[in-house]
Amino acid sequence: MCQHQPPCPAADATDREAAHLVAHHPEQGWSLLCNGVLLFDDTGELLPDGQAIDTALRRAQVAAA
Repeated sequence: MCQHQPPCPAADATDREAAHLVAHHPEQGWSLLCNGVLLFDDTGELLPDGQAIDTALRRAQVAAA
């Protein structure tokens, strides 16, 4: 999916949020990355395979990093 060089992190990588922004809709509260990840303003994520990353879990991961 990603055409960037070097390629963006894959959707299942721990640094997946570092991928390039494809679409940004702050009025709706979401952004799409080139690896297919949907980021939500509440820090939740939806991966291309349909897996939802819980907001509380994601905040804990960010705080640990």
